[in-house]
Amino acid sequence: MRSDWTDLPPEVLGAIKAHTGPIHRVESSPTGNHADIAATVNAVSGRLFVKAARMMSPDKDGPEVRSLRNEARINPHVTEFAPRLLWTAEAGGWLVLGFEHVDGRHADFSPGSPDLAILAKVLDALQATPCPDVVTMRVERRWESVADDVTPMAGEALLHTDVNATNLLITEDGHAYVVDWAFTSRGAAWVEMGLLIPWLLKAGHTPAEAARWVAQFPSWTAADPAAKDLFADAFAERWSRRRDVNAAAWVAEHAALTRQWADYRRSRR
Repeated sequence: MRSDWTDLPPEVLGAIKAHTGPIHRVESSPTGNHADIAATVNAVSGRLFVKAARMMSPDKDGPEVRSLRNEARINPHVTEFAPRLLWTAEAGGWLVLGFEHVDGRHADFSPGSPDLAILAKVLDALQATPCPDVVTMRVERRWESVADDVTPMAGEALLHTDVNATNLLITEDGHAYVVDWAFTSRGAAWVEMGLLIPWLLKAGHTPAEAARWVAQFPSWTAADPAAKDLFADAFAERWSRRRDVNAAAWVAEHAALTRQWADYRRSRR
């Protein structure tokens, strides 16, 4: 559950203002769930986007802080795609990241949207980017609890792993920024497309339409169909189990979407 900006201790606010100067207005972000606080900050130094997370104890990060540390590590290596990280601060048991502010809209992934061409261009560029050594998370580990063999998902490609419509910001001049790199991983390149498919379904694509759309990427078409079947089944099972312990509506929706894709793959075997 998100905290409010006013929940920040005075020493944390002081650490932020050391970078921003006096703050005039704060606008909380309505999307995202990988930080306790995410907001656009209007300060004397200009606008910026701030993420903050509370440590569990002085020597223990907790999942939100670990996510922010991941973002901070990868940011210098993905400046082609991501808003620049301007500064970091640690104070009062909090980690804070200050990013350049991007004035853009969320992408539209619906069938026929011109944003799909922008998405394809971003994914092509991302797939061509070497995975830096700072990326240590292995994507295949996500499905170890639901699949006997996850090695088909292993690899050395750079994966954002969450290129959904709210994480792709498009400016008025058509420049695209990918945000929220909390779970950047290394793995088989085609897994990026597999993770994207539920978001295409959510935007109104049928499974067959989503299959045709991801077929434009060489990593997807070159992947073993059995590996993609394994992935689809494991993906659906993982979200089914998550739905059983988390009553949030968005969890149930993603569980349904991943199951829809797994059923489609199964019908084509």
